[in-house]
Amino acid sequence: MRRWVLLLIAANLMVLVALTFVYPQFMVSPGALIPAHVELTTNCFACHAPLRGASSTRCTTCHATADIGLRTTKGLPLVRPVAKTAFHQQLIAQDCMACHSDHEGPKLTGHSRKAFSHALLRPASRESCESCHTAPKTAVHSDAKARCSQCHAQDHWKPATFDHAKLFVLDRDHNVACVTCHANSDYKKYTCYGCHEHTPDKVRREHVKEGIQTFENCVKCHRSAHDKPGEGRERGRRRD
Repeated sequence: MRRWVLLLIAANLMVLVALTFVYPQFMVSPGALIPAHVELTTNCFACHAPLRGASSTRCTTCHATADIGLRTTKGLPLVRPVAKTAFHQQLIAQDCMACHSDHEGPKLTGHSRKAFSHALLRPASRESCESCHTAPKTAVHSDAKARCSQCHAQDHWKPATFDHAKLFVLDRDHNVACVTCHANSDYKKYTCYGCHEHTPDKVRREHVKEGIQTFENCVKCHRSAHDKPGEGRERGRRRD
């Protein structure tokens, strides 16, 4: 009796294995394919090798790396590119699965979705953020000139960090609300006037006396309240 049970179990397993190879879309599929690949629903082995999973080599049989983001798989130019810049040509390795999962289900969440790794890009492209990203239209970004690395890291975009001391040290007497120097929260502009002894007339007299005719951009020479004339300028040159 026990022998028949084992034979039945073995037969069922063989049937399941056979069905897995004959109808993989029903037996092992993680979910529906994305709309662009829906025609491959019944042809899993177009992308997957038996027992080895998907491979980038199979992806590039349809998607030529040089055409991604520029042309369709038929070689026709894209009317409306899906990305600001075709960056696949700048990847250091063809590892499609590092970023892509062509199955829509189970429902992907922010935690389960694969994040793009900037380490896949060539160094020159990795530092040129503006080639793919557009700076937000906010006051703090309006004069950023795309130097994203001043505040952002490539592995985690948020939280952003900004070191004000690189421009001006906020010591005990100057650690005040931003609007004190940046009127209307416009971070493109700042002013040192109107605060204790910093009046336009007094600043003008002191600078003209020293033979300095241009003095509107205070932080060009003064990186802190304790800088003597010229010291901040030299320090600034070393930092820029």
